Amino acid sequence: MKILLTESDALISNGDISLDIFKNFGDYVEYKNICRAELIKEAVDSDVILCNKVSIDREVFECAKKLKYIGLCATGYNNVDIDCAREKGVTVCNAAGYSTNAVTQQVIGYILMHYTKIPEYSGFVRRGGWKEAEIFAPLVYSTEEVYGKTLGIIGYGSIGKAVEKAALGLGMKVIVYTRTVRENGVTEFVSFEELLERSDIVTVHCPLNSRSAGMMNEKAFSKMKEGAFFINTSRGGVVVEEDLYRALRSGRLSGAAVDVLTEEPMSANCILAEAPNIIITPHTAWAPLSARKRLIKLVAQSLSAFLDGQEVNNLAE
Repeated sequence: MKILLTESDALISNGDISLDIFKNFGDYVEYKNICRAELIKEAVDSDVILCNKVSIDREVFECAKKLKYIGLCATGYNNVDIDCAREKGVTVCNAAGYSTNAVTQQVIGYILMHYTKIPEYSGFVRRGGWKEAEIFAPLVYSTEEVYGKTLGIIGYGSIGKAVEKAALGLGMKVIVYTRTVRENGVTEFVSFEELLERSDIVTVHCPLNSRSAGMMNEKAFSKMKEGAFFINTSRGGVVVEEDLYRALRSGRLSGAAVDVLTEEPMSANCILAEAPNIIITPHTAWAPLSARKRLIKLVAQSLSAFLDGQEVNNLAE
């Protein structure tokens, strides 16, 4: 049996984890970052493909006559043609839940960076500003408490719930928009429009699909509070980047933080690179060492269960 791993560079930082566990399953072929031609060639005789963001579309499925299983080294699965997998009888499993804590801490980190201005004050000190100050606390940047602010969460899966818990711990108020409301007696569920209008901070935690694509557009940003802060750690496609740029340039939003873009790696002409008051990180919210170790373990466990004939979370059922 041949196991193809398409993107080891997306899983390893300076050799900090081992992928040798996958060698236990058969003839293991690993690419650091597979190109399209290599993918098509290797897919022909692959029984298993383990991937992260590489597109597994109909062309790949048509070539991969032996393919039985796709293991996603990620929670999201919009890079796999699920309808085609279902048609071909290929099992598709993602790695749900491995990055919940990691993404949550990134979201809270963005919020604290924006309102405390810690990076700006640290830079001020490094430039010698405090040494030259005439008072003990030079108030160069205006800061705010997050206590009492309203956080609007779009999407209420494991990450959305964890962000809610963390925000409540900081004394924030939380409202949630989700298409599937499950009342719990505590969470305040609201419409999309009400969330935009009431929130001081909006953070997106929904999957990218036909319903969510481009949902954060000019109309949505225009409904947000003047001076609100926007966060996206889900998928770049939920945001119309030109509209976010305009909302920042106009001052409608006080800032934004994004870990994902519509094109990754960032394109040379990405408009958000020129936007004011934005924090951009290179799709790394999921990637603390402990989270990546957990990810590899989950991917291996799912593959092992499938090969043993056990029930798995097949997205293509």
